[in-house]
Amino acid sequence: MTVNNANSPRPARRSMLLRTAGVGIAVGAIAAFSAVHAQQAPAMAPAAGQAVAPTPNVDPAKQLPGAIEVSKIDFKRGEGGAGRLILSFSGEGASPDLRSVGSTVTVNVGNAKLPASLQRPLNVTDFATPVERIDARASGAGTLLTLDTKGNFESMAYQTGSDYIVEIVPRAATASTSGGGSERSVGSSRAVGATSSAASTRGYSGRPVTFNFQDVPVRTVLQLVAEESGLNVVAADTVQGNVTLRLINVPWDQALDIVLQAKGLDKRRSGNVIWIAPQAEIAKYEQDKEDARIALDNRVDLVTEYIQINYHNAAQIFKALTEAKGVGGGGGGGGGQGGSNNNDNGFLSPRGRLVADERTNTLMVSDIPKKVVQMRELIRVIDRPVDQVVIEARVVIATDTFARELGARFGVSGASGKDGDRSSLGFGGDIGSSGANASSRADALMNGDRTFDVTRSLMSNLGVTNPAGSVALSILNAGYALDVELSAMQEEGRGEVISNPRVVTSNQREAVIRQGQEVGYVTISPQQGGNSIPIPNVQFKDVLLELKVTPTITHDGRVFLNMAIKKDEVEGFTDTSIGSVPQIAKREVNTAILVEDGQTVVVGGVYEFRDRSDISKVPFLGDIPFLGNLFKKKGRQKDKAELLIMVTPKVLRVEQR
Repeated sequence: MTVNNANSPRPARRSMLLRTAGVGIAVGAIAAFSAVHAQQAPAMAPAAGQAVAPTPNVDPAKQLPGAIEVSKIDFKRGEGGAGRLILSFSGEGASPDLRSVGSTVTVNVGNAKLPASLQRPLNVTDFATPVERIDARASGAGTLLTLDTKGNFESMAYQTGSDYIVEIVPRAATASTSGGGSERSVGSSRAVGATSSAASTRGYSGRPVTFNFQDVPVRTVLQLVAEESGLNVVAADTVQGNVTLRLINVPWDQALDIVLQAKGLDKRRSGNVIWIAPQAEIAKYEQDKEDARIALDNRVDLVTEYIQINYHNAAQIFKALTEAKGVGGGGGGGGGQGGSNNNDNGFLSPRGRLVADERTNTLMVSDIPKKVVQMRELIRVIDRPVDQVVIEARVVIATDTFARELGARFGVSGASGKDGDRSSLGFGGDIGSSGANASSRADALMNGDRTFDVTRSLMSNLGVTNPAGSVALSILNAGYALDVELSAMQEEGRGEVISNPRVVTSNQREAVIRQGQEVGYVTISPQQGGNSIPIPNVQFKDVLLELKVTPTITHDGRVFLNMAIKKDEVEGFTDTSIGSVPQIAKREVNTAILVEDGQTVVVGGVYEFRDRSDISKVPFLGDIPFLGNLFKKKGRQKDKAELLIMVTPKVLRVEQR
């Protein structure tokens, strides 16, 4: 295992000239050592944040041109609109070189041959990344890829196995040089202290660093990351292998994640110490730790506590806690309920047990101390008073009726005789009195020799059935009687019925209030057996005013109502051969609404309007102008009915003592 202590005093950074000389000496020494042992020791970067290019640590035979081929060229869109170029080789040992000049990024792989099938340009504009075009062509015995870009970007590359990944990340703005004041070329190496907007969008906040490694040990990269981050890095003995990186102006935590991802590693952080190991090793460590904790819990002595339930039902809490993961206990009576000892026992440990006593509304918990504390805290959250809601509803039924009728009755009666007499005129209150008056006058005009040859009653009967008032006129002349009656009626009616049910209930509890009567009616059912005599039965029908509501108080103080309101009335009875059957008018609304506390809302309403005009007349005679009114009857009827259902919820706050 390797431990890198970043808290030790850092050596003073050398000047650029000394660093360059050091790199040359290191390269020469490594070349001489590799000539003797056929292997190369990697050189460490002189200082973090500076580009280092040691000689590749690969077999020299694999460096021959044409020994490796490019097997695949792939382009994808990454996170934050980054373009990702993936070069796959036929084997390991490729030595790619990434360079950025202006808006062009080139990847030169001198020892990898490019097949003819891959020597073609690729248009990648549709991926919406900084890369617009990729031109792949052969360069001697090697491969040269040219990436045409647009806008501001950052380039970074790393190699894992036989794949070489180049990422072109969009950047908000380019960094300016500190010397002449002019901007550097897009994609070139930037100052270490520059801030990467692409990295910030991914959640990285470490100090930007620049790495340029060619096949160096992973431990060397981890040592540089530890020095740059100021953290202590502990690498397991199983952390092995080499990595190729070219990262420019990348936060150190992002660079660390890239290295771990490329080599199949993972990390765990505790304070300022980071432990790095293969993913399988860390997973096994955490599994062993969990197994040890379970084994320790199995050896802890059980404790028992009695928890009094105040505002809830102990049986319901028992059911919720034991069935939390699909494991439930049997139904309990007054003596209590026992929990299951199954390994999956809800909020309890495998050794835990929960019993509910319904008579005293108490829960008895037997478990390890840690679980008992958690159970007590959970019950404290559940067992608390809930707010109540007063729901007041109003059902208003308003009616307005208007009716008017105008009618006339007309008739002639008389007698023929030998002698005439003077004419006479008579008036009466109605047609009956007018007719009687006319008849008496006609009889007074006759002597013993005279007889009635013609007697006629009213010729038309178009009067109002129950008139509010009438005017009758009778005219007698020469033994004839002319009878006329005009009748009229007008009715107006207004009514209003208000029903005001009110109920109080707890939050999320259904409440029902009913008020009304049962109306009986007779039905006939056939008698069983050979007797055919039917049997009368009396049945009852409910005629109710009913309010059924379930309130839910939201976190912002409003009330969600799921409600049903019904208002029934008996309008009359229909006579049948076996009795009277009631006619019931039904009014009902079923809805769900969200209402402010104390606000009145109209949840439903029905408006009805009826306008009817009737004319009854004698054919032809009723069409005569002016005089036709004596031979017709007119009627006009208007009915208006309106139903409004309003509701008002009010929250009653219940504070816990």
